Amino acid sequence: MIADEMKNRLEQLEPTRLEVLDESEGHRGHGGWREGGETHFRIRMASPRFVGLTHIARHRLVHSTLGDIVPRIHALALELAER
Repeated sequence: MIADEMKNRLEQLEPTRLEVLDESEGHRGHGGWREGGETHFRIRMASPRFVGLTHIARHRLVHSTLGDIVPRIHALALELAER
């Protein structure tokens, strides 16, 4: 499952809070949705690794950590915090 892959990779960032939510069902019939889900995700995460980083730098760090997962999904919402 993609959500499990995401969680495993994001553990590298030493999260103090980590939620990976598959919101695909809420997008049924919209662009990018496909049967079986795993198309639309939301990540809620806090990590000390985000301290001092701009909003954009945090997003870039998460995207680079997820690597080849990102092109396999349609949408990714990020809620990132230091704590």
